[in-house]
Amino acid sequence: MDTKVIDSRSIEWWQTIKRRRECEFCNNRFTTFERRWTTELIVIKKDGTKEMYDRQKLKKALLLSFAKRDINKDDLESLLNSLETQRSGEWNEVSSTQIWNDIVNALKKIDAVAYVRFASVYKSFNNLEDFKKFID
Repeated sequence: MDTKVIDSRSIEWWQTIKRRRECEFCNNRFTTFERRWTTELIVIKKDGTKEMYDRQKLKKALLLSFAKRDINKDDLESLLNSLETQRSGEWNEVSSTQIWNDIVNALKKIDAVAYVRFASVYKSFNNLEDFKKFID
């Protein structure tokens, strides 16, 4: 129950505070992350339904895009934080298409393969021609 902070630093463009703590009873050390609270974001899907923004769902999709590719987990977290910060300052609703556009534009600069993989799932590519059209 009682811990003391050994080290504290800001990471991810001052969006998160990383603290190294120590239990005062057993002297076990552990790390905590304190994320800046943002307004709840509602995603408007293609069919018009609305659902709460799910960071883990988007992170999972991005990790699948980078399967067997070299990606730093901190860079991925920074990408998500950047997109969330951009959206949290605007409205509390955003379309899934806008989220997709933001992600695809970011991925295009980071990794071409992950860019095409992510796009192929969202756009439901059915054959090789779909891939060729998108890449062109």
